[in-house]
Amino acid sequence: MNVHDTERIAGLLLAAGYEAALEGSDPDLVVFNTCAVRENADNKLYGNLSFLAPRKKADPNFQIAVGGCMAQKDQDSIVKRAPYVDVVFGTHNIGSLPALLERARIEEASQVEIKETLEHFPSTLPARRHSAFSAWVSVSVGCNNTCTFCIVPALRGIEKDRPAADIMTEVKTLVDQGVVEITLLGQNVNAYGVDFGDRQAFAKLLRECGKVAGLERVRFMSPHPRDFTDDVIAAMAETENVMPHLHMPLQSGSDTVLQAMRRSYRRDRYMGIIEKVRAAMPDSTITTDIIVGFPGETDKDFQETMDVVTEAKFLAAYTFQYSRRPGTPAATMPDQIPDDVMKARYDALHILQQKMSHEVNQQVIGTQQEILVVDHEGRHDSERARMSGRTKDFRLIHFAIDPNNAPRPGDAVISKVTAASPNFVLAEELPISIRQTAGGNAQEARTKEAGPQPIMVGMPTLQKLKENMAK
Repeated sequence: MNVHDTERIAGLLLAAGYEAALEGSDPDLVVFNTCAVRENADNKLYGNLSFLAPRKKADPNFQIAVGGCMAQKDQDSIVKRAPYVDVVFGTHNIGSLPALLERARIEEASQVEIKETLEHFPSTLPARRHSAFSAWVSVSVGCNNTCTFCIVPALRGIEKDRPAADIMTEVKTLVDQGVVEITLLGQNVNAYGVDFGDRQAFAKLLRECGKVAGLERVRFMSPHPRDFTDDVIAAMAETENVMPHLHMPLQSGSDTVLQAMRRSYRRDRYMGIIEKVRAAMPDSTITTDIIVGFPGETDKDFQETMDVVTEAKFLAAYTFQYSRRPGTPAATMPDQIPDDVMKARYDALHILQQKMSHEVNQQVIGTQQEILVVDHEGRHDSERARMSGRTKDFRLIHFAIDPNNAPRPGDAVISKVTAASPNFVLAEELPISIRQTAGGNAQEARTKEAGPQPIMVGMPTLQKLKENMAK
């Protein structure tokens, strides 16, 4: 969701007359879009702000803006800690950024504007997308859950749903522009419909996406097990362009810990959903999120998480050490887990998940897989004559190419898997077929029209800026 917000920030700035900073150049503006889920985000922000302080002192016209969840959380302290920051804006008023930058320039004073309610759905703002063929579409923002470890509802607000007609209009417009893959976004995406009292609204939305000609792949993230219903499973299985991949956070395999987390489901409920998904879609894959070291987690609780990982056979798990966030109920719970214990559990879980991922990936060796060639996360390895993409079930795959007849980002390739590792699979033989999609055509047209693509200021450019300052 932050990636989607960042695309909107870039689109707003371009619409306001800014130009993207080329890699290696010194920008006139750096915007930080921040997260507040984990403590290390705070450290990264203030560390990077300190690097920019000398540049700001030398050039008062150079501007710095901080937005996102940390801005919403620390609205009063960011300018106190870094008084040279020009603009602080929150999660609900991304659209105000160009005006705030102009006001800061005119008044020569920091501007802090944090709205408590949403001004615009992110998807209604202009975007500078990372990909010509793959796009995010927000179906809702905010969250009505009260997980004890999570600060997001306090920063993003209660759930607000977009009308289905608005969502489908955006989807069809994107497809007309050459997009072939859509990811529906929501903090709790399968709770979509709570605003208008329709528990089947999300399943209906998936089926509507299935009617859009030219839309080849539909994904969604992230659902909550509490709200996962059989009609969504049926819609996934019966809608051809909805991909057989489910990302569903587990967080813990211990019922005791899940209760302390206030997660509203238990292990059996979670595993029951997985069983139903695999019964309806035998070739589907499951990925998840897991937190280790939650306050009060015992060795027995942790072992129960390990047992679920072994049984569930996740394709991948995004694992995290519990991060204590001020303002959440978990931050003041007794029995906080020591860092060394937390790290040992994290390492053990990572080793187990790598083993399980390897086993899951080995299952497709010898099979033919349809690959959507990516640009925003892939690579073109010219030395080994390989490109990268995603299979329908979300495996990352590096596949061999003929350099004289290489597919374009957005094209669909069918290739045979020959080897597997925990994090990706390989197709060393040349593709059996290459199908040029509308997305591939759009990518080629954009490249021809615009020439080399500039990038918006991000961490690589910031690193280059640090190097220039050092020189």
